[in-house]
Amino acid sequence: MREKVNFTSAGVACAAWHYPGTNGGCVVMTGGFGVTKEPGTDRFAERFAAAGFSVLAFDHRHFGESAGEPRQVARVRDQLDDWRAAIAYAKTLPGVERVAIWAFSLPGGYIVQLASEELGIAAAIAQSANVDGPTVTRHASRYQSTGGALRLLGRSLADIVGGWFNRPPRLVDLAGPTGTVALLNTPDALLGSEILSPDNRYPDWQQTIAARSVLPAAFYRPAKYAPDARCPILYVVCKDDKSALAAPTLKAAATTPKAEVLQVPGNHYAPFTNAHEEVVAREVAFLGRWLLSGKKSASGAEKVPESR
Repeated sequence: MREKVNFTSAGVACAAWHYPGTNGGCVVMTGGFGVTKEPGTDRFAERFAAAGFSVLAFDHRHFGESAGEPRQVARVRDQLDDWRAAIAYAKTLPGVERVAIWAFSLPGGYIVQLASEELGIAAAIAQSANVDGPTVTRHASRYQSTGGALRLLGRSLADIVGGWFNRPPRLVDLAGPTGTVALLNTPDALLGSEILSPDNRYPDWQQTIAARSVLPAAFYRPAKYAPDARCPILYVVCKDDKSALAAPTLKAAATTPKAEVLQVPGNHYAPFTNAHEEVVAREVAFLGRWLLSGKKSASGAEKVPESR
């Protein structure tokens, strides 16, 4: 039970799925960097909706069903603006009283920055989040060949210059084996396609990104916003994550005023596979504590959030 909706970000139409809810809480969601809303959010959105929450799962500008030219260009600043527009739109949906935000991988880092802003967010979930681009990039370089790294750098610089002259983007794959030109060559990144789109369930998902998007993302470091978080953040950390790394996220959580941490075994995509049930249960409980506080229980008593 979901419906297609659209909202506007900087004059560009962003496409979204709206799952109507019953309990007054709403979760705004996107997938990972270059991952569209269906492979990135469907499995979690369905569970949140089954628990009574409204869900707004959207595509950033230039991706998926959202408008915006040129295609496959991910600008951190623009995507953060898309998030702000999505949060504002979610507050206008029927029955919505409180809003939470959810994302994984690089957009999981957006969650930390957005939680530090005055956006009226009640709770946030950063799953397998990349919160320290420079550290993650240095680690990911271990899985690149020298030639592959140089070709990626050259293509990224050429595409940045091409963008100044409105030339079409030079695309790179989201993931590829060592020696190939791709956003990531890490072992768990190579599993992303089959895990997020098993048996090519989402054939319209274009698993590429503009090379001009790579370097700005590599320098993005949202962990610096963690001490200023205005709402509780649940950090879901995968102990063997080779694509976003556990250590920087645990460090960010330690500086977050109202942080909860769930550590699970497995790689970057463990919340979609072996750890899925544990992660979903914890996320639903977390959302219930912070989105439903002040609601009346069946007995008429007022519910309050549990302590950390």
